Amino acid sequence: MTETHDDQAVNADGKKPLKMQEAVHVEVADDIPAELEALLHTEPLHGLTDAETNPLLKFLSYFTGPISYLLEIACILSGVFKDWIDFGILLAVLIINACIGFFEEARAESALDALKNTLALKSRCWRNGKLVEVDSNTLVPGDIIALRLGDIIPADCRLLGVGVTGEITEGTLQIDQAALTGESLPVNKGKGATAYSSAIVKQGQMLAVVTKTGINTYIGRAANLISITTEEGHFQKIINSIGNFLVIITCVMALALFFVRVWAVPEKPNAPLGDRVRHSLLEVLVLTVAAIPVGLPTIMSVTMAVGASQLAKKQVIVKRLTAIEELASVSILCSDKTGTLTLNQLSFDVPYLSNRGNTTDNFEGTGVRYSEQDLLLTSFFASEPGAQDAIESAIRGAAQERVTVLKERVEQDHHIPGFKVNNFIPFNPTSKYTEATVTDLSTGKQFRCIKGAPQVIVRMVGGHDEATKAVNDFALRGLRALGVAITVDEAMTKFEMVGMISLLDPPRPDSAHTIEECNKLGISVKMITGDQQIIGKEVAHRLGMHRTILDASKLIDDSIDEEALIDRCVKCDGFAQVIPEHKYKVVELLQKRGYLVGMTGDGVNDAPALKKANVGIAVEGCTDAARSAADIVLLAAGLSTIVDGVKTSRAIFQRMRSYALYRIASTIHFLLFFFISICAFGFSLPPILIIMIAVLNDAATLVISVDNAQISQRPDKWRLGQLLTLSGILGVLLMIISFAHFFVAKDAFGLTTLPEKDNEGVKDAGKLQTIMYLQISSCPHFVIFSTRLPGYFYENVPSWVFILAVAGTQVFAMFMSIYGVKVFEATAIGWGWGVSVLAISTVMFMLLDVVKVAIIRSWSFELTVKLYPTKSRKALLQERVAKRIVKERALANIAKCRKVLYMTMGLVAWRRTFENGGKRKLLVGNSSSTIVIN
Repeated sequence: MTETHDDQAVNADGKKPLKMQEAVHVEVADDIPAELEALLHTEPLHGLTDAETNPLLKFLSYFTGPISYLLEIACILSGVFKDWIDFGILLAVLIINACIGFFEEARAESALDALKNTLALKSRCWRNGKLVEVDSNTLVPGDIIALRLGDIIPADCRLLGVGVTGEITEGTLQIDQAALTGESLPVNKGKGATAYSSAIVKQGQMLAVVTKTGINTYIGRAANLISITTEEGHFQKIINSIGNFLVIITCVMALALFFVRVWAVPEKPNAPLGDRVRHSLLEVLVLTVAAIPVGLPTIMSVTMAVGASQLAKKQVIVKRLTAIEELASVSILCSDKTGTLTLNQLSFDVPYLSNRGNTTDNFEGTGVRYSEQDLLLTSFFASEPGAQDAIESAIRGAAQERVTVLKERVEQDHHIPGFKVNNFIPFNPTSKYTEATVTDLSTGKQFRCIKGAPQVIVRMVGGHDEATKAVNDFALRGLRALGVAITVDEAMTKFEMVGMISLLDPPRPDSAHTIEECNKLGISVKMITGDQQIIGKEVAHRLGMHRTILDASKLIDDSIDEEALIDRCVKCDGFAQVIPEHKYKVVELLQKRGYLVGMTGDGVNDAPALKKANVGIAVEGCTDAARSAADIVLLAAGLSTIVDGVKTSRAIFQRMRSYALYRIASTIHFLLFFFISICAFGFSLPPILIIMIAVLNDAATLVISVDNAQISQRPDKWRLGQLLTLSGILGVLLMIISFAHFFVAKDAFGLTTLPEKDNEGVKDAGKLQTIMYLQISSCPHFVIFSTRLPGYFYENVPSWVFILAVAGTQVFAMFMSIYGVKVFEATAIGWGWGVSVLAISTVMFMLLDVVKVAIIRSWSFELTVKLYPTKSRKALLQERVAKRIVKERALANIAKCRKVLYMTMGLVAWRRTFENGGKRKLLVGNSSSTIVIN
């Protein structure tokens, strides 16, 4: 027998029984300033500040940006010179681009409104000695409010340990604060504890004094973080950088060309200065319009809009179009745990099962263990029907799913076939267990079942070290434990341990696979949770992640600098017990290192980090606050659709990068060729043909949004240095090819540079213009078949729609050139020239493809430093080289240690083999018996 009357109790074998460990809940601390402690003379706060957006101003914002500004200037000048064709084209492009961006990104509500709606609207408050109902936004620090079952707590408050009617109570409130802190289990709070605004009372009633209201509450600070997060998106920065580059080179060359045509090489030297200025300005305007990537914003928007439609079919709703491009570049995905990686519902986990007939001193008993069904059925007997408690619901749900006699019932009520519950005693804080007296109808035998706190059940059975070990193991892993016992004697006084139930908010079935897929795609997944650290470690282990889950206090370590803090964020697998400010800081620190960060979440506590992240992803079942702050909303449960989203976004990224590379190269080619040809030879094309090149080629390229794309296995990056360098080289090579055509046609075939217009009597007048039109239209356009891939063009076949669109425009240009079209000032050049130019353009894009692959494969950060040496780049290169040396040294040492380990293991194995081979059989006398001596 085991004595349990005092701390000196011992088992029959003289050993002290094991002490039971319990997981200690660590409450999120929220300091109250000294001035609020007095609870006097505090002005009321009127809730959250509205953040209204004027729809007209938002629409007009889509007309901003370097490319848009240049297009607007060109549009105005076209109107001034009455060039209505250019004017109409430019105006249409500006309006279409703005409409696409505005309507695709229209939002129905703001994050601040959603946060405001999560607050309780009415509260019961003691005023003038009466309990009255008041508007929650009229509460001030010092108000006494009543909290009851089902109430949404209207403000941060301190529990007073006093019942609603004034009686002193030692009880607690069970509060669900999952949406605020991310904790998977309701928490019990008693006198002196802080209850946070927007949490929900699940059990109990108590008075509380208001300590903080409005924007100063725990949830209010989350709203403030959202309102101050208004950073420019990554994609917008990239487009602005590309636009600035193109605008600068366009403006510089346009101005230089203007002065050349007015004074150095005027078309009509004897014309008055005013006429020369007007004519030169119109000529430069046409070239500028053609050179500007008119379709860049539109094609980017259309490509992303088509991608958003594709993602919607996979239950991924894109609220901000540019988030598609940014999702392709995300290298770190910070994920909330509760409700995102897990189901956000307590579930029955692997239990501890005792042997039948076990006693305090004999845990083996009969040697036959109770089954899982025995444990669940016994706990079902001792469960309260209709209870809303999360633990009771989890146990009853598991029993009804797994116990055969319960599954086969017609009516899923508390009726249990073959048994009758004679009496039920509900849980109370003093006894800490529930009890049922049950009759087995087949035998008529009665027995008592109890279910409750592990330490209480262990005491009721007289002590049980094995069960205590199991509970301690559960506690170390963050699992909630409940003991279950049953009487085994006629008097129903002797209890026998049936087992220990373990409960956990389990991972979603697809979470582990999703994390594995993300890792394959080069995305590191980090768990950021408000739950307890030990629970975070257990969930991480079950998801196949490492268990390096740090406490949130590691984010505010004053003993290290910011760089070391960022290293800590990069290397760990996540943080636990975080508050909204912590999640926000994790995202901010990772972004400072240059990472593009994705953040998933579902609760109010996730909203600031969702807004701060490059891509905020609200999961299925999220709160309005999370949905409003996010860029992408998942309609399907779990994170599996994120993998689909990443793959689709990377395909879209490749399409956009392909177009950007093609368009920048085309612009450089166009500007260089005409700048040199006009300055050196006074040669240009008729304005209508220049506009034809720009409009037809960009219109055809719109179908790049449905092109087949090769998906990268690593996060995509724009690599602007590589993009602009490669575009520049391709542009220069295209210019050389164009001048080769120009000189062959002019010098080898003797074609004149004079246009057909005003020179009808001149032989072959206008032919050179048409030949060059066809070459400048086709050769750069075919290059897009090369730029669509980082490898060779034949590694991935384009879609037929894309092939037909690009080839179709060039076939149209070829026939127009062969037969001539007077309206477009195109002179007939015949089949020989038409087919030859198109064939040469086809061969040239293949040669340029080889150059492209060579540049991409030889590109490195070291090369970037050589080409564009800056102080910061040199310092970064030195840092990378130092880290690489340290890493190589560490890997070499690990390899040596591994070699020693393998040698040691081999020696140990050899020794064991030798020892086993040395066993001898000793024969005793002449008997037939053999004694084996080990």
